[in-house]
Amino acid sequence: AEARAALGTSVVVLGHHYQREDIIKYADFRGDSYKLSKMAAQTRDTRFIVFCGVHFMAETADILTGREQSVILPNMAAGCSMADMARTDDAQDCWDQITSLFDGPGEFVPITYMNSTAAIKALCGRNGGIVCTSSNAKQAFEWAYARGRRVLFLPDQHLGRNTGVKMGMPLEDMVLWSPFRQMGGLTPDQVRRTRLILWQGHCSVHTRFTVEQISQAREKHPGVKVIVHPECTMEAVNAADMNGSTEFIARTIESAPAGSVWGIGTEINLVNRLAKENPDKTVFCLDPIVCPCATMYRIHPAYLLWVLEGLMAGLIINKISVPEPTRSEALLALERMLEVGG
Repeated sequence: AEARAALGTSVVVLGHHYQREDIIKYADFRGDSYKLSKMAAQTRDTRFIVFCGVHFMAETADILTGREQSVILPNMAAGCSMADMARTDDAQDCWDQITSLFDGPGEFVPITYMNSTAAIKALCGRNGGIVCTSSNAKQAFEWAYARGRRVLFLPDQHLGRNTGVKMGMPLEDMVLWSPFRQMGGLTPDQVRRTRLILWQGHCSVHTRFTVEQISQAREKHPGVKVIVHPECTMEAVNAADMNGSTEFIARTIESAPAGSVWGIGTEINLVNRLAKENPDKTVFCLDPIVCPCATMYRIHPAYLLWVLEGLMAGLIINKISVPEPTRSEALLALERMLEVGG
């Protein structure tokens, strides 16, 4: 608190919803990846942005902010297992293989979820694609299908599948691409017939939520409302009453009537915070086994203090710098995301 006060307006601290309480209490702004991306893009008069999230979020902030600004990640080990499931070479191989099956351009439009590296965002940017978050995935899909017949969506198969279903797309129009198999495990004919290729990636936290957990919550709490994140499996999303981004989940609970009961399928730090901030409601996590996002949890208060004290001493520790041309190509895809809104 003393270090934060001493640095004043030269620093802004961004805190993702999944951060522990000991981090969130020092954040100037908190939100999901989309909200914090917009915040970073609008923060032009602050010299240092300390992003309490994971690596891909800090990369995104660096791309969206000015060259005179510095984005800092308190712990460089704070990554994302989902983002790691889409390696640059694998994604480029996939793109080259699927586009080689068609004579002209415009057959495929790539969409990458925010939970991806800057290099994957750059691949989308230079190939006419877009970035999305769980807040605006449907708008991004609509944007893409207005420009091409087919979509390659990576790295989260579940958000992609759930978004396609939400748009009325039958499952037979979707195929799953495995980076570990020749041609993704697909035949050329399957690629030519598909409307949506889903990368074989997932979130290790959100895939823990099951239909059985939802059924048990309904048995134990008659009248409960169940809300889950769209990174959950299609079966869990279909069994829930609602699904949406972390920002949507937070707004829904905050605006719910007193006395209502909510079972939530998302990261435990956010669920516990919502329960604490809404004492007039019953709020609980669907998963009885507490499972925080392990990489988000690597942003410990000691690391936050370390980088703040570094700034006080004139040192920029753990600066995130996305090199060219990755930066400018990724910026194209991110600017399209911001224009789409959501």
